[in-house]
Amino acid sequence: MISRRAVLTTIAGAAAAGVAPRALASSSGLAPVDLRGSIDVSKQGVTPGGGDRQSRKLNEIIATAARQKMAVFLPPGNYQVSNLELPDGARITGMAGASRLVYSGGGHLIRSDGARRIELSNIVIDGANGRLDDRSPALVHLRGVENAVIDNCEIVGSQKTALHLERSGGRIERNRVSSAAEYGLFAVESSSLSVAANTIFDCGNGGILIHRWNKGTDGTMVTGNRLYRIGATNGGTGQYGNAINLFRADNVMVAGNHISDSAFSAIRANSASNAQIVNNQCFGSGETAIYAEFAFEGAMISGNIVDGAANGISVVNFNEGGRLATIAGNVVRNLKPTGPYVLDEAIFGVGISVEADTAVTGNVIENVPLWGLALGFGPYLRNVIASGNIVRQAKVGCAVTVVEGAGNALIAGNLFDKVRDGAVIGHRWKQAATAELGRGDGTGFPHLTIEGNRIV
Repeated sequence: MISRRAVLTTIAGAAAAGVAPRALASSSGLAPVDLRGSIDVSKQGVTPGGGDRQSRKLNEIIATAARQKMAVFLPPGNYQVSNLELPDGARITGMAGASRLVYSGGGHLIRSDGARRIELSNIVIDGANGRLDDRSPALVHLRGVENAVIDNCEIVGSQKTALHLERSGGRIERNRVSSAAEYGLFAVESSSLSVAANTIFDCGNGGILIHRWNKGTDGTMVTGNRLYRIGATNGGTGQYGNAINLFRADNVMVAGNHISDSAFSAIRANSASNAQIVNNQCFGSGETAIYAEFAFEGAMISGNIVDGAANGISVVNFNEGGRLATIAGNVVRNLKPTGPYVLDEAIFGVGISVEADTAVTGNVIENVPLWGLALGFGPYLRNVIASGNIVRQAKVGCAVTVVEGAGNALIAGNLFDKVRDGAVIGHRWKQAATAELGRGDGTGFPHLTIEGNRIV
């Protein structure tokens, strides 16, 4: 057996001899180290603490390594640099948590335009809260990069956004992103991007933003990320403060994320068709935890846990073309009657709200201050089914619109327990307009079918 001391001695001896250590036997208990095929910047005159004058030299090393299809290796230490330009094929790596590129000011930190492939791994990218120039939206700004790989990096201290990608694809994985004044990741016009297993926190206006300039197919997958303490320093009524935000981006998957303490929504899909929002955990949202809104067609919202929010799940804006969804197997609980702003038309304290061409089935809703289910609003209701749901501890179990012009709804086979003001109550906008309808006898509203519900 190789002892830990012997392994460390071997590595130290190899380093002293100027040889990149090869991977050692797994029985040593240490992670393999293999730096063959890389250029060690310390051997090229770029050293930690060398000052900003090293920026030009480091750019030259990066360009040379890219031409030779080699990686650039940063030994541990702080490298004060700015205005790094990454050509096609640039690869920069280091020792995770120890190799630090620290922004020295005077422009931008890392930028690339039009590359086929860029890789950043195992480095800390520290903005030092320094001012970025007007052309730089983020510490790392990649534009038109076909395959961007940012893996196991730490990105901190940006006065703007941490990562900004335009018209790019690739993988953003296993990174730790924090203390960005604007957003953790802003990706616009992406092409099959993967955003996975990142930890993003303490960002001023948003966590992960998947946007498009014009509505269309995007295909990004946002999976297995952890996001918390996402603020809304710019205020507003939902433009900011969302942990994960889709805008005009179709065919996006948001799955298996753990989200807590977002100023507005944990997940907000605006004009994003065919969004799949599944198996996420959403805790302590300031406004609506999960939102599908405005001009979308197609939303699958299932298997999510919402605990703590002003509203649970909203699939709305039929007046803007929002329609076609399945909301199934979610748990929504412990909502509050107030939100982060005051508007006359605002409604808070609702478990699940829907409007058009939507099935709401198999959900459990508990401890909500207003309505457990809200079906339609005003005349905006069409082809809604609410079946097999459990609503417990609510002011009203299900509020359904009875305004003239509202379309069909089926409310069947639900269980309502401890609903103080009624199980199924017809509403004209926000005001209750009927007695109990939940027993299904003599509703007087031909657009409603109400049957087989149990009221405890």
